[in-house]
Amino acid sequence: MKKGLVIIPTYDEAVNIKNIINRILSLPNQLEILVVDDNSPDGTGNIVEKLARTNKKIHLVRRPSKMGLGTAYVLGFGYMLEHGYDFAFEMDADFSHNPDDLPRFIELLGDYDLIVGSRYITGISVVNWPMKRLLLSFFACLFARIVTGIPVKDLTSGFKCYSSKALGSVNWKKFNVDGYGFQIQSVFCIYKTGLRIKEIPIIFVERRQGESKMSKRIIWEAFWLVWRLRTKSILGRKCS
Repeated sequence: MKKGLVIIPTYDEAVNIKNIINRILSLPNQLEILVVDDNSPDGTGNIVEKLARTNKKIHLVRRPSKMGLGTAYVLGFGYMLEHGYDFAFEMDADFSHNPDDLPRFIELLGDYDLIVGSRYITGISVVNWPMKRLLLSFFACLFARIVTGIPVKDLTSGFKCYSSKALGSVNWKKFNVDGYGFQIQSVFCIYKTGLRIKEIPIIFVERRQGESKMSKRIIWEAFWLVWRLRTKSILGRKCS
């Protein structure tokens, strides 16, 4: 059976991390977990470290400060490739992504190299977001799709499954964006390699506990990134 790694970046997720880890590991799949913790003041890293002492499927990387989601995933992808996993997930710690959906992604890996959990492929599947944020996210994805030409409706999704082939095809160390921008660029780069991408419907539920890490800086960074990717595509340059 193929072995997969669920990568979970964390910053102040003490109220969620134990429960999300237990839910993932209760699934009947060969999944392991890598938590990349940015020195959470609330002790998230300590909780994971304690769990990892009694379960070899739980791994922890501690970073000295809040370094962002993008670099956390780059670290996680490198860890995945170095340790010989067959596939890896991006996933949030706060249950906005349903762990029960993980097997649906895994079933498609034989036919696709990147599976995107989409909030917008069958209408709008988002729960508990204020209308302003929902409209921002929806139209940001529409804008990014039109400008980049990538036929994926939810380009900012943070719930993804990558094959080892997909992760090995991109130079992740050259990425220098975070949040929405990282999600857009990751799909763009894999799309440009000609690998197979599949978008599947999910229901995104806004976190019930903890605080969102979204900021205006992340939104503007993604806006300008889209135009840079478009320019690189026209000029035939590498995506990263």
